[in-house]
Amino acid sequence: MNRISFDTTSVFVGGRWRPGASGETLPLLNPSDGSLLAQIARGNAADVDAAVHAAEAALAGDWGRLSAAERGRLLLKMSARVAAQAEELARLEALDVGKPLRQGRADALALARYLEFYGGAADKLMGETIPFANGYTAFTLREPHGVTAHIVPWNYPMQIIGRSVGAALAMGNACVLKPAEEACLTALAFARIAGESGLPAGALNVVPGLGEEAGAALASHPGVRHVSFTGSVAVGALIQAAAARNAVPVTLELGGKSPQVVFADADLDAALPFLVNAGIQNAGQTCSAASRILVERPVFDAVLARMAERYRALTVGPALDDPEVGPLISARQREIVQGYLELVRDSGLTVAAQAALASTLPAGGFYVPPTLVAAVPGEHRIAQEEIFGPVQAVIPFDGEAEALALANGTPFGLVAGVWTRDGSRALRMARRLQCGQVFINNYGAGGGIELPFGGVKHSGHGREKGFEALYGFSTLKTVAIQHG
Repeated sequence: MNRISFDTTSVFVGGRWRPGASGETLPLLNPSDGSLLAQIARGNAADVDAAVHAAEAALAGDWGRLSAAERGRLLLKMSARVAAQAEELARLEALDVGKPLRQGRADALALARYLEFYGGAADKLMGETIPFANGYTAFTLREPHGVTAHIVPWNYPMQIIGRSVGAALAMGNACVLKPAEEACLTALAFARIAGESGLPAGALNVVPGLGEEAGAALASHPGVRHVSFTGSVAVGALIQAAAARNAVPVTLELGGKSPQVVFADADLDAALPFLVNAGIQNAGQTCSAASRILVERPVFDAVLARMAERYRALTVGPALDDPEVGPLISARQREIVQGYLELVRDSGLTVAAQAALASTLPAGGFYVPPTLVAAVPGEHRIAQEEIFGPVQAVIPFDGEAEALALANGTPFGLVAGVWTRDGSRALRMARRLQCGQVFINNYGAGGGIELPFGGVKHSGHGREKGFEALYGFSTLKTVAIQHG
């Protein structure tokens, strides 16, 4: 199949590529070496307004007239095209985000799988009949909200587009997508693939730009009927406040400080790969990263030693070299993570292991050494705050009660892992952990496209993935017919 061609300096509105209204562009840097990767359009409120109107026109036109089965077939066509061009998409994502090429490949295939899942589900979400008073027939209908806004972060563009835009399109919404200004190449490539797959004009619109300009305009636009946002807690609060002025529902997937809890009876051979990999994946720039490892004291030293050995062997390098750990997204993010590493040093905490940074790394790249910190107090900042870098805190505990107190003792509640051979303990922990997902003797379940995902507390609200996402991207209508 031919390479995906698109103009990085354009917005995609109403099925057409056109210059942004401002005529200005923003630089897109390659995190692996700091070089200029591309210029992108600096979309603004005028572009967002045009995109919302294009989406409204699509709902009133060809897109709105399609049946659920026809929408599903289009999503399946999009899925097949993404899968066929997965290698190019992976390379774009690796260059754009700085993630290892293998992760880019996994993300491209995940995007294809999301589209496949939601394509198959499009005509299978049904209403219900309701037993009501004599002489009535009552039932419910699932209908699209209308125009939905999708504000996507830079760490997993393809995956998050798949789980939000895929579900919204399956339900018959028309989408306006605002990708992060730090990484938007695969969002633009996806727009090209959608158009070539036959998606009607205006069903998907893409407006790159700054969060405080294009993102703010999208969240507050009166024509938007649902907002999906993935990102920081602080920005999520602003998004929710903006949407509230229009009485618009919001799905927020925010930060995390997710624990993996290792009991003394755990199968350590099975646990060890998950303990490390779930913390360093995408250089730790993952909201569900296992940034806290809680270990029962009898096996604490053994677990720490084995994790340290793994850390010292990690490879760090440019994304296209396909290392285990790539660079951070930006100089700013590197500065944030380095600040936490300085805090570790100033607090007198013990660095159990640190991966080496080779002298041959590109001087302009945004690299930090993956770092394992031992015996961290549960109240310490690196055990409480989302670092968004390859830094893991290993925390000892004594018994189930202390494990629960530590695991639940942060403002976040996104994901948790539990490692134990005791089935009763596993179920007790699953019940009592304050989070949106619990994994027993695994972590992440390979992505789990079918598994509802979202958080509690400062990790947000609403659910993505699985059928729950379809409920979120639809509104329920009740019909009651009196017929005697």
